[in-house]
Amino acid sequence: MPSDVDTIAALHAAARATYYAGRIPVAEYAGAEVLDSVRQGWIRAIARDDGGVLCAEDEGVVTGVAAFRIIDGGMTLTQFHVEPARWNRGTGGALHSAVVAAWQRSGVRAAHLEVYEHNPRAQRFYSRRGWQQDHGTVRAPGSAHLRMRLEVPPPGE
Repeated sequence: MPSDVDTIAALHAAARATYYAGRIPVAEYAGAEVLDSVRQGWIRAIARDDGGVLCAEDEGVVTGVAAFRIIDGGMTLTQFHVEPARWNRGTGGALHSAVVAAWQRSGVRAAHLEVYEHNPRAQRFYSRRGWQQDHGTVRAPGSAHLRMRLEVPPPGE
């Protein structure tokens, strides 16, 4: 997977551009510096000991990527991106199922994520998979993200 980091970073950037466009300045989500920062973030995620990175592939080409790790004592889905041309084709659902299966094998019982408030497509995706908005969490001032929680079912459910 480290050899796929450039593909993963480009996929990440393409997915983010679909929901950030027109909402935040382009310089904050696109360009060579941002892409290099995203790439470095994925290198760190792949090397972490307290989580994991899973990729969806089609004929050897990375089409989706997810990263998760322990933050403040709880499992957090930190990144989840599918190549926009692959949306609504099952890639995201299969990748999400693989993430949940990894959590089940590790004994994780609950997980959190943050989703951009202006990304209703992602919010619907997560809601269909059991994620619920975590109303018990106070959003940081100026945050444009909603926090969601998933009760991870025991293996076999």
